[in-house]
Order: sequence, then structure tokens, then C-alpha cells
Amino acid sequence: MKPLTTMAVGAVVLALGYGAADAQNGRITQDRPDVRQDRRDLHQDNRDIRQDRRDLAGDRRELAQDERAGRTAQVKRDRADIRSDKRDLRTVVQDRRDDRRDLRQDQRVLARDQRSQ
Repeated sequence: MKPLTTMAVGAVVLALGYGAADAQNGRITQDRPDVRQDRRDLHQDNRDIRQDRRDLAGDRRELAQDERAGRTAQVKRDRADIRSDKRDLRTVVQDRRDDRRDLRQDQRVLARDQRSQ
């Protein structure tokens, strides 16, 4: 009876080991797409920042031209556009900061899961 008990305990330990390894592999396969998505988000945020900065520069050029030409209504509208562009830029910069934080966190989780495998 004792050899059968030992074999049963060995089989259970082996099965639990495989189950833990499968769970670990499952976490790694979930972590990798998270990291890729965070990188995509970060790339998109960088594109948005560049575009917002271009828009802001264009609005500043228009403001300077309208000020030189003496178009006060246009100047007022240009200043409102600049405020709006600055607000948009701040929002996207904050999004980029958050996405960087998410990417670093997901990279740490992935590395930890790979080390413990």
C-alpha cells in the first residue's frame, strides 16, 4: 500500500507542477500583448504631440500675421485657438506620461513572470 500512496502523491505533485507552469505560461502570453499595446499607445501619443505642436506653431504664425495686419477679431480668435491647442497638448502629454508608466509596469510584470518560470 505504501508504494501506491507514494506514487499517487508523486503524480499529484507532478500535476500541480504542470498546472503552475501552464498558469505561468498563460500569464506570459497575456503580458506580451499588453506590452505591445502600451507601445502602440505611446507611439500614437508621440504622433499626437507632434501634430499638436505643429498646430500650435501655425496658430502662433497666424496670430502674428493678424496682429501686424490689425485684424482684432482674428487676433481674438487666434488667441482662443492657441489656448485650446495648449490645453490639447497638455492632455496628450499627460496621456503619454500615463502610457509610459503603464508600459514600464507591464514590462516589469512580464520580466517577473519570465524569471519565475
